[in-house]
Amino acid sequence: MASVHESLYFNPMMTNGVVHANIFGIKDWVTPYKIAVLVLLHEMSTTKPMALLDRRRLNKLILPLQQGPDLTLEQFLKIVEECCLRMVNAVKLKLLLMADGELQDMEHFFTILPNAFSDSEAFKTSVVGLFMRQMLLAYNKLSFSQVYKLYKSLQQYCHRDNQPELSALPAEDMELTSNEDPSADHIDKDELDTASLHQSELRSEGITRGPLSQKQAEYFLARQAYLLKNDENKAMSPAKLQDELNNILKFNPDFAEAHYLSYLNSIRVQDIYISTHSLLHYFDRLILSGGEGKSNGDEGYGRSLRYAVLNLATLHCRFGHYQQADLALQEAIRIAQEANDHVCLQHCLSWLYTLEQLKGSDSVVLTEDSVKIAAHFCLPYLASLGIQSLVKQGAKQGMPANKLLDALRGTDIMHWKQSLSELIEISLAQTTSIWRMYGKSTMARQQAQLLLNMNSLEPVNFSVQQNNTEAFAVALCHLAELHAEQGLYAVVSDIMKHLKQQFPPHTQHAKLWMLCDLKIQFEKAMNDGKYHLAEPHVTAISALNSTEGLYRKAQLLKALNQTSEASKILQQLQQQCEKSKNIEMTIRCICGFQDSTPFDFSLQLLLAIFIITTKKNADIFEILLNMHFSLMLGIPEQALVLVQDVLESVLAHGSLIDKGRALLLAARCQMALAGAAAQEHRLTALEQAVHTLDEAVVYFSQLDCKERMRDIHYLQARLHHTLGNIAQRNKCSMLFRLLDQELPSSGMTVVSHL
Repeated sequence: MASVHESLYFNPMMTNGVVHANIFGIKDWVTPYKIAVLVLLHEMSTTKPMALLDRRRLNKLILPLQQGPDLTLEQFLKIVEECCLRMVNAVKLKLLLMADGELQDMEHFFTILPNAFSDSEAFKTSVVGLFMRQMLLAYNKLSFSQVYKLYKSLQQYCHRDNQPELSALPAEDMELTSNEDPSADHIDKDELDTASLHQSELRSEGITRGPLSQKQAEYFLARQAYLLKNDENKAMSPAKLQDELNNILKFNPDFAEAHYLSYLNSIRVQDIYISTHSLLHYFDRLILSGGEGKSNGDEGYGRSLRYAVLNLATLHCRFGHYQQADLALQEAIRIAQEANDHVCLQHCLSWLYTLEQLKGSDSVVLTEDSVKIAAHFCLPYLASLGIQSLVKQGAKQGMPANKLLDALRGTDIMHWKQSLSELIEISLAQTTSIWRMYGKSTMARQQAQLLLNMNSLEPVNFSVQQNNTEAFAVALCHLAELHAEQGLYAVVSDIMKHLKQQFPPHTQHAKLWMLCDLKIQFEKAMNDGKYHLAEPHVTAISALNSTEGLYRKAQLLKALNQTSEASKILQQLQQQCEKSKNIEMTIRCICGFQDSTPFDFSLQLLLAIFIITTKKNADIFEILLNMHFSLMLGIPEQALVLVQDVLESVLAHGSLIDKGRALLLAARCQMALAGAAAQEHRLTALEQAVHTLDEAVVYFSQLDCKERMRDIHYLQARLHHTLGNIAQRNKCSMLFRLLDQELPSSGMTVVSHL
């Protein structure tokens, strides 16, 4: 019992064996810093001729000064100086005269303070008026000895540069009343909506070591929690925030909200021990405080226990402890069933199918059940999440794109009606991924831009838009890869720079841009023929995504002409993907096989891929496979017809490498037709092939794909030799020779490669 009710026997405000009132029983008290704020308000009221812009800046500054932590005089004057230079001189002079004078000067100031606002209606109804009346009430309740201590603290505050010692006035001296309703000063959401609340001075420099009042602590926790959710970069650093939370908990260890913010802060740095510790303490304090039990009796106590176990399960899911997460989920389900809590059970079911997905199991049935039950109990958020999860699984398994997009469109209507902005963002990110997966890069770019330019439906507090969610990271990564496919590496660098700033390496979604950056660097090194630079990227990719890492390793081994090792890896990867029903990676693995296998087996592989892509509506794969299939069967006429039919789609949606490969394939078809054509048509067909190769080399040169350029220059030299263009032949031969000497030898001649 002693450990459970530790706060009953130990209080940091205990001095000389006497337990004083809990500091959060005090709404607010007078400190030297609060006197400085009052002086600022008094000067603003009495100084009539003031520039409109200066007054507007000062008005925007008042709320964060009132609710924020106490600052040193130097910090306070610096902030005021940025708004109005004239005002800072008046405030400083007034404070120094008060501190250098006598006690009656401070007494006189509090006497004349209400006179400046007596005729103002704002004094009775505004936040400023409430603050001033609270300070006057707190001051009037002080005894003479307490007033004297306050005056001495003011003198120290005005004549030193270090941080203010707010604990100079102990809690027992500053106690006002403990009979007030603690919920009366709860922070309104609208009250936090101001543009200047993210001042850097209030964030990084205004760190106090003394006790915070209830309003200051509530404001601090609400602000930091909002920033962690919407823009983590503007929140305090993990170390500084933890120090401030420890300071708050030192003076009130039963402050449940501080424990929860400590839990969120620990997750930022992947600290499993402190995050678990803080989460358990949050629910312990929540139960002990009786906050949930006041209105619901025993039900409030049980509800806290249910959601405590559920939150513990989600924490283990996040850190990859799937067995512990499963046990915690089963416990949460048992408690929720005993209490007949359908909402909690639905949350448990949502996490249950999520856990199955993380473990690599098929969770379609669980997800469908979750959607049906959520719709039955009118839980639109959970129902939409389930549908989006089904869409994600369907895309991996190769469902037709039209069915997936229809499902998302149906949920989007509900999202917009109920202003579920998070689900709208997820839906747009999923649509971007689906369009890109099915070969429509133009539509993918459009959806990504729509998401990035969409105004958030969330109320904007602290001048922060909701732009650090997973959906934004996914959209930006898609844009980076799409620009890389077009050879725009300067734009890619800018996008990656923004991603690194918006999602620092310690944040939850940083792995997305890390993997994206590594894949782009790997493809660039492979296109350049610098295989020694691509090798370390394979190791790094494997650390983030084992499936992608295996595929890239097979690509690298194949480029180094180690076909047997590459085939073994691709076969292993294909088996894994078929087990997990990852159709896209299965097709990519089979495509990797066909270049390193005998002719008969290659035809079987191409036929298998063709059947899959036709069934799954994978357009870009179907287009390329049609062309290869016809060419391998020795039907160049049919292959050329297919090329001409789909070339427009490839040039509109394909990457530079796909465009170049399609044109190269078209040139090979034209060359094959020229060999069987009559003499009078042969030269015309060869000239068309040369023109097609000229277009293809432009795309490969934009990517600096030297191996493909070498192959094209070889073909061009052969064609120009046949056509009798000696100068052009020599030029192409020289370019081929230079690239052949520059590229590492792969053990395969250019002729056999083509």
